[in-house]
Amino acid sequence: MDYPRQSGILLHPTSLPGRYGIGSLNRAAYAWVDFLAHTRQSIWQVLPLGPTGYGDSPYQSFSSFAGNPYLIALEEMVEDGLLAQAALHDAPAFPDHTVDFGAIYRWKLPLLARAAAAFAERGPAALQAEFAAFCAEQASWLDDFALFMALKDAHNGAAWTEWAMPLRSRRPAALAQVARTHAAAVHAHKFNQWLFFRQWRKLKAYANAKKVRILGDIPIFVAMDSSDAWTNPTEFFLDDEYRPTVVAGVPPDYFSETGQLWGNPLYRWERMAANGYAWWLRRIRAALQLYDLVRIDHFRGFAGYWEVPAGEETAVNGRWVPGPGADFFETVQRELGELSIIAEDLGEITPDVIALRDRFNLPGMKILQFAFSTDATDKFLPHNYRPNFVVYTGTHDNDTTRGWYEQSATPHERDHFRRYLRTDGRDPAWSMIDAAFRSVASIAIVPLQDVLNLGTEARMNLPGRASGNWGWRLLPNQLTPEIAARLLEATLLYGRDPALYAGKEQEAGGQTGQETKGAGGRAPVAA
Repeated sequence: MDYPRQSGILLHPTSLPGRYGIGSLNRAAYAWVDFLAHTRQSIWQVLPLGPTGYGDSPYQSFSSFAGNPYLIALEEMVEDGLLAQAALHDAPAFPDHTVDFGAIYRWKLPLLARAAAAFAERGPAALQAEFAAFCAEQASWLDDFALFMALKDAHNGAAWTEWAMPLRSRRPAALAQVARTHAAAVHAHKFNQWLFFRQWRKLKAYANAKKVRILGDIPIFVAMDSSDAWTNPTEFFLDDEYRPTVVAGVPPDYFSETGQLWGNPLYRWERMAANGYAWWLRRIRAALQLYDLVRIDHFRGFAGYWEVPAGEETAVNGRWVPGPGADFFETVQRELGELSIIAEDLGEITPDVIALRDRFNLPGMKILQFAFSTDATDKFLPHNYRPNFVVYTGTHDNDTTRGWYEQSATPHERDHFRRYLRTDGRDPAWSMIDAAFRSVASIAIVPLQDVLNLGTEARMNLPGRASGNWGWRLLPNQLTPEIAARLLEATLLYGRDPALYAGKEQEAGGQTGQETKGAGGRAPVAA
């Protein structure tokens, strides 16, 4: 799919400011959308929005379909009469610069459970009807997810592979019995999902009205401890005890000498192909209800993926296994139409990955922090781009650009950076933002930490680190008028506001997505 020339900011909602310990879908989220609109940003990129567990990673969610109850705006619940203002008076003194996930778990989730019980007893009739309609609309995943979470609660958070076999294997009589026993908990988890989707849909509509589209993330794999794996065990490589026989990861790379052992169960792609990839189609349809555009994380896994025997301590002893390839995307395209998908094509990329990406005209990704380790032929340097790409200064897995320049970059990289960008290196983040915005890539995305010129202390994630990730938060009043003005200036200077081109015919080389065919739009693009 070809995209107009535009730009956006990467910021996960948990990073928004707010009183109650974590960013949520409250007024701060609407103020954030206003900031994006004011600075002419067309895209707000978020990480996966699903409920998180141990490690707090958005990429290890309890469900591919559910929303994260941590994001529910308590203030909105008060305004809707679903929570008493007094219930917020005992909120802990949360830090404002980081998310204390443990404290959120201990305070917010019980608060939501009490609100759910009150709603079941005396919720307004109109909202009760709205809730019932939501449950019916989402029943294909919601019933299983709510029961899954209720059972996790009953097992003190233990993974489903540790439950008694009748529950692990989903015997109907056992499920019926626990559904009755834990009916209140099941209702509470459905209540949380209703609140999340109610608030998210309202926020998304507001963003769209401001001409800001949401770019969301679909992790290629699901967590082993998830409703997805529990309800679809035949779609994964699991043994008779429902434990994985092989797991996902990546071989040694830029981020880790021993690779990354993710531990996700791997798909039985042949079985999925036999049923027309039905589960994946449901997953993508659900994502397109949450987002306007989607990025598929670890796209290369559709061409080939790294399979590691279960029980290995690192990802070193794995092997490459072919993925579903073009058959998968042909099915998705046939069922869902033109694909609003961005391919995260980083890592060990082979010709088959490039061919798969280009066959379906999917934009790939360019990371500027990767551009300065070699020479002028480096594929991440802007002069080697074609328009059908998304350029980033860095992603959630990178250090901030200032942190990279000051601490991680080699002397060669720093020297190459200064010479290539014609800079003295005193403002590395904005030197790189300018390079991204003036490149020919149709879309430029910048993490907010780089817009704010923050150092390593603001890093979102360090791959391979088990804890201490995902906690960075934007401080109140950190988005100053000066920062907004600088971002707006760069957006207009480099033609990243699509409105600039409205009604104008572009000459070859003017960089909107529509006029790129003569410059590589549908032809194979550089890797």
